[in-house]
Amino acid sequence: MPQGAQDISDPFIERHLVIDTSKVNRNAERGGFTNREQNGVTDQVSSPRRSEIVNRSLSAVKSFGNDDIDLEGGDVEKDRDKTIRGSRIVKVRNQAVLSGLAYCISSCSMILINKFVLSSYNFNAGISLMLYQNLVSVIIVSILSLSGVISTEPLTWRLIRVWLPVNFIFVGMLITSMFSLKYINVAMVTVLKNVTNVITALGEMYLFKKHHENRVWAALFLMIVSAISGGITDLSFHAVGYSWQIINCFLTASYSLTLRRVMDTAKQVTKSGNLNEFSMVLLNNTLSLPLGVLLIFVFNEVDYLSTTPLLRMPMFWLVITASGFLGLAISFTSMWFLHETGATTYSLVGSLNKIPLSVAGILLFNVPTSLQNFASILFGLLAGVFFAKAKMREKSQS
Repeated sequence: MPQGAQDISDPFIERHLVIDTSKVNRNAERGGFTNREQNGVTDQVSSPRRSEIVNRSLSAVKSFGNDDIDLEGGDVEKDRDKTIRGSRIVKVRNQAVLSGLAYCISSCSMILINKFVLSSYNFNAGISLMLYQNLVSVIIVSILSLSGVISTEPLTWRLIRVWLPVNFIFVGMLITSMFSLKYINVAMVTVLKNVTNVITALGEMYLFKKHHENRVWAALFLMIVSAISGGITDLSFHAVGYSWQIINCFLTASYSLTLRRVMDTAKQVTKSGNLNEFSMVLLNNTLSLPLGVLLIFVFNEVDYLSTTPLLRMPMFWLVITASGFLGLAISFTSMWFLHETGATTYSLVGSLNKIPLSVAGILLFNVPTSLQNFASILFGLLAGVFFAKAKMREKSQS
């Protein structure tokens, strides 16, 4: 999954809601089939001869049970049922908390490590970093797929042709994110990414004729105000970084909107008729490799890579490899967290997660800030939470 802001309509959430709904329907069918079986047994026993046999058997059982009845047996059974139900609830809650922590830690760590590589190490090859991270993801997903741990769709030419437009936007989204993160502090990047939601909302309105509630538009307006005020009060303002971030917002919104159009067509050209998250990770990252190599030559990162001493440092390789693992971990933990909770909790936690991320970015990288800038950042983060709640209310009503 991309490390951008949470879009106004997350196709990842929608796909899993569809999957969960289909599971519920299948379970209902199975329940109906079981009931039909039980009704069949009852119908078979309803004949006079069989009814007599069953009644005699039940009478014998009752007379036998009355001889040695245990008055406390019912209470013991109830207590045991309560204990079992309680243990299951605790287990589910523990899984939800654990998956939520894993998702928050992986998503925060990914952005902080990228900032560390680009700024602290002063690594001036963002495309090469993106290419290496995607290569790590391809290798891990391929190994897991071949070992049978996960299932992925085979990459056919028909699927590749359908997916190429999405992949071009995906690569542009990751590259511009790297470029902006090098010049802008993490807190301001987080606030500026909220603009993506505004662009996505406008795109949904014009492309899909989707209308949003007044609360959603109010939250989007607050996001714009916080982004503008944050930029004005940013003591480390960098015009190049802000330009790349604005481009990134447009590309991220375009990725979300294009993905929605292409997804149905892509499913039709797969063998199983479905395209899960692992298949998307493998497809996006695999297709990004040749394009990334081409862009390395276009942006002339080859000369820098041949002269930088960073590539001779084992610790540097360890850090960028960890960033590749974290990029993939976001996909895994997102699915795990969404499975344990739901789209509502997932969206709200994603918005709240930006608050500790922004604070950590300011403290870890010694970002110079003022009270006005900090207030603008906090205002933008709270606007993101308000937006998430407004979207939940809108979805529940629809």
